[in-house]
Amino acid sequence: MLLFSLLIGLYFGFCGKKQTPEEYLLGGKSMTVLPVGLSLIATQISGLTLLGIPSDVYLYGANYVWICVAFVFVCLLTSYIYLPVLMKLKVPSVFEYIKLRFGKHSRTLVCILYMLQAFIYIPIVAFLPAIALAQASGIYVHYITPVIGITCVFYTTIGGFKAVVWSHVLQIILIVGSVVAVFCLGIISVGGFSEIWNRAIDGQRLDIFDYTLDPTVRDGIWPILMGGTMYWLACTCFIPGSVQKFLSVSKFSSAKKVVYIMGVGMIVLIMFSVITGLMVYTKYYLCDPILNGAVTRRDQILPYFAMDVAGKIPGLPGMFTAGIFSAALSTMSSTYNALAVTIYGDFVSLYISVETSKKWSKVILQTIVAICGVISIVLTLLIDYVGTLLAFANASIGLINGLLVGMFTLGMVFPNANTKGVLWGSVLSFLLTLPIAVLNQWYKIQGVVETFAKPISVEGCDLPINVTASTLILKDDQPFVLFRLSIWYNPVISFTLVMVIGLIVSYFTQKNEKLDPDLISPISKSFIKPREVELSPML
Repeated sequence: MLLFSLLIGLYFGFCGKKQTPEEYLLGGKSMTVLPVGLSLIATQISGLTLLGIPSDVYLYGANYVWICVAFVFVCLLTSYIYLPVLMKLKVPSVFEYIKLRFGKHSRTLVCILYMLQAFIYIPIVAFLPAIALAQASGIYVHYITPVIGITCVFYTTIGGFKAVVWSHVLQIILIVGSVVAVFCLGIISVGGFSEIWNRAIDGQRLDIFDYTLDPTVRDGIWPILMGGTMYWLACTCFIPGSVQKFLSVSKFSSAKKVVYIMGVGMIVLIMFSVITGLMVYTKYYLCDPILNGAVTRRDQILPYFAMDVAGKIPGLPGMFTAGIFSAALSTMSSTYNALAVTIYGDFVSLYISVETSKKWSKVILQTIVAICGVISIVLTLLIDYVGTLLAFANASIGLINGLLVGMFTLGMVFPNANTKGVLWGSVLSFLLTLPIAVLNQWYKIQGVVETFAKPISVEGCDLPINVTASTLILKDDQPFVLFRLSIWYNPVISFTLVMVIGLIVSYFTQKNEKLDPDLISPISKSFIKPREVELSPML
């Protein structure tokens, strides 16, 4: 997989015609729907999906399946509210919209938020395939992560956008192949769907219809639907790596097809991942591999399962590992490409002349990708200390995603929102939500709040295992309720605060301004007066 990605990068970097900045970043806006749709799926699917969801289902039950419903909302909101505005941008960075709508200071803020999100996300994505290979080979995990990072940086740097898209097509094939292969073998090894269903019911893994309004419940329906919609809406609409895909096709109708391809693909892969988690529980319901010491991290449960059921079949363990690597490489390459656009457009380009930009833009972009890769590789050394990776990602990245959705929604849906409103709303929302998210994770890692983990057993293990009894958590000893909220509420809180504070500040600092209708969503255009504003290319 690494070799194929390198070859694709080398082909587009050296064998194809010389690429202009637009071709390097957007593929010349001549990409077709299917490869772009598959590339978008590959961008969204990472090791967090393939490894994180099954381990989460194994420990906490199948409530994550409600994300599939959230994706329906994401696709509808994207197609009818946000995409009509995004497709009118003539620049490779979605954050140019914020500059046109709210000014350069707002754009700088949103770029900083995105960079913070990316440097949290990339190390997690790189770490997950490394722990899969470490489980299979015994190689120390931190020897593997630099190889992943260096390879991804190389083919992204050399090949540009087309290399990213076409390597994604290959990667999504390997991702699907690995998921299906392990899935089929797992079904056979546990005795079929009926056995999975019965064991999942007995083990409380299918108690998914939890309509409680208690905000501290980890995976209730309402927090997952609300938080999941906010989380994935940002990933789909307001992350540069995704918006680049939309802008690489020539027509709005084609972009909508890309959205629907992505939605269907994500729902199918998430369903597979949820069922795989139930399958793993069925396999080990009497002998938990965490308690018996077979795995050292919860995120290694699926690689352990894959080696257990497919280890004796030549090629299948390698295919599974290749699929995990593919998921990581696809997400990392898109993020590196998008980071290069963001850093170049919002910081580097401000300090170089137009002539220098025209002559050296591609070299500068490649250098930025390389530097971001080095930073990400170093940050993977800290991942061991954050607990379960899916929960950490949903908590930390979800907070930032809520801010992004709030800022763009203020701009596209509310014509009366102004610069002071979005700046005050975003900054105060971040400062108010950050302590909630940080202390929430801290208390969970310390084990002083309810985890809502489902029962596990070691009764069927061959050797006797000493299990330390968990400490009883008394209600009077638990932290304040804000620090026990479901992690799914992080994006909801940050989004709500941006909207409320932003609209209040905008109301009291309102000026009579006319707006370009191209900057406003079709659902709100009847409330504005037109003013022509030229959307000029950034490069």
